[in-house]
Amino acid sequence: MKPTASACRGTSMAACLGGLLISSFAIGATEATITIISGTSGGNCGAPHGNVTQDIAQHCNGLHTCDYPLSTTAKPSGDCRGDYLAEWRCGSQEFHNARLDAIAGGGDRLVLSCVPPRGAGH
Repeated sequence: MKPTASACRGTSMAACLGGLLISSFAIGATEATITIISGTSGGNCGAPHGNVTQDIAQHCNGLHTCDYPLSTTAKPSGDCRGDYLAEWRCGSQEFHNARLDAIAGGGDRLVLSCVPPRGAGH
């Protein structure tokens, strides 16, 4: 998979890793578990927002970190290369989202986490 870096330009309060944009809006960091708000596969191809929410919630709700296989998500029809958006909460005050510009499939995974970063620079 080769997500584009365009998702990383012009962001605030965000971290970008290999084209994967992970943004966080925190009001007090606590170690909490993942609660999925929504999961959308192929929104850029006309798929409805939240079309894979139930699937990602079954995989990730209640965990501190979740390694979610994108191959289980709905595939858009036609030649459109679908994007992916996951939105989750850690506790009641911390919101996160992660977006991939296009899904290549074939074993790609999205890692969601509620584990606070530790170490230098954090």
